[in-house]
Amino acid sequence: MDELMSIGMFGRRVGLSAGALRFYDDCGVLRPARVDGDTGYRFYAEGQTERAVRVRRLRAAGMPLAEVTAVLDGDPAGARALLEAHARRMRETAEAAREAVGELLRELPEGVATACVGGAEFASAVRQVVSATASGAVREEFPVLGCVLVEVDGPEVRLVATDRYRLAVRTLRADADTGGPRRFLVGAEHAGELARWAVRWPEVRVEAGPDGVLLRGPDGVRTVTVHPGEYPDWRMVLDGLGAVRNRVVVDRAELRSVLAGVSGPVVTLSAGDGGLAGPGGPVPRALCDGPPLRISFDPEVLLAAVDAGVGPDVLLEVRSATGPVVVRSADQGSFTTLVMPVRETSEGDGS
Repeated sequence: MDELMSIGMFGRRVGLSAGALRFYDDCGVLRPARVDGDTGYRFYAEGQTERAVRVRRLRAAGMPLAEVTAVLDGDPAGARALLEAHARRMRETAEAAREAVGELLRELPEGVATACVGGAEFASAVRQVVSATASGAVREEFPVLGCVLVEVDGPEVRLVATDRYRLAVRTLRADADTGGPRRFLVGAEHAGELARWAVRWPEVRVEAGPDGVLLRGPDGVRTVTVHPGEYPDWRMVLDGLGAVRNRVVVDRAELRSVLAGVSGPVVTLSAGDGGLAGPGGPVPRALCDGPPLRISFDPEVLLAAVDAGVGPDVLLEVRSATGPVVVRSADQGSFTTLVMPVRETSEGDGS
């Protein structure tokens, strides 16, 4: 028989206080191995360690005691279902809390929001999204689309750009964040200048207040020129995306070669039988799932989205032949680009 431990010794082993162990005993979740009939002292066995640790972890995750017991004593399928349902509730609760706090913060007098990010990361994020800013006639008609939207929101800094045909979003994790949320617009050319300055520093601090925005490095500071205007609701676009029908993982260099070789205004890609084909035939090193699909793009627009990513692979998530296609680096989920397909030409591929 295992040597029994006192409630204090067992509590130190499993990370629970004596009070918590008494409570879990009273609730029937974790009974002691023996209770002294004269003193009422509780004693625990080594074999109870795993259950006690699981109780602690489940309670730390905010799971109600009734569900804790069901997870511990039920079958694996039922336990998984309970844990997944609890995770969904926690995400919904956290999102509701974030929105509520955000609304309250917006109602307060504006303070200074700060966020520290890596200089190279900031520069990379600018490079990735700036290609999706508008130029030419679109920029003249909608000047805000020639800007990068920067959002300082708690532990995240987001950079967003769109020209109505593409939408690029890059999220950076921030350290030593205070205040927020704050958002401001930076012209594409000025954003590029700031990126070239920031890349020199291991870390830069974004300081956004009612009197202006600064980008501060270890040994220097740049004043950010902020453009006026209201930016489109980019979240509404992402929230409106439906279920993914096709996923295509393709070698970046191979896809780039296909797109760069198209001379016309449209390129058509065909997915089926686990592979991808372009105007010249099968695209090497491509994996596809989902039903057969034909989808057309402006090759220059798709090429810019492909070039903005990092790593050797590109992931395409297709909802339909006419809806926005998500283009991202297969190993970097914090950068997302949306590209609108175009109508297929009568020739089929535009080459």
